[in-house]
Amino acid sequence: MDITVLPRIDEHTTVVAADPAAVWPALGETLDRSFTRPRAARYARLVGVADSTASGPRPLTEGSAFPGFRVAAADPPRELVLIGRHHFSTYALTFRLEEAGAGRTRLRAETRARFPGPAGNLYRLMVVGTGAHAVFTRRLLAAVRRRAL
Repeated sequence: MDITVLPRIDEHTTVVAADPAAVWPALGETLDRSFTRPRAARYARLVGVADSTASGPRPLTEGSAFPGFRVAAADPPRELVLIGRHHFSTYALTFRLEEAGAGRTRLRAETRARFPGPAGNLYRLMVVGTGAHAVFTRRLLAAVRRRAL
């Protein structure tokens, strides 16, 4: 999937008090734990995700999957590209890690998605329009930041 054709939804950033080599494994572990929890896995099955179980190599690399996402590209410790689709959306979540000076890393999460048809528009309103997606993404970045310390 060419993620650049998906409309940009948002981007969130945090600064982590660790270098990219320490943040990278924290990112993978946080994603794996967050999306394989029972509630997240149930939600993923409810909306009909393409990848509904964890599979593939760990730590995360191209071809790894967990509920809702498949790793499309991994360039440790710089970039991790996740893709997914379900009944209401096709989406990509890209994490970029950049040195931010003196043992610090800027961690960015960019979301792109398409929401086709009336059901997709309603889903977008419920998830993006209410701010739920932004809250979830910021919590995910905060969890990575805590895990990396």
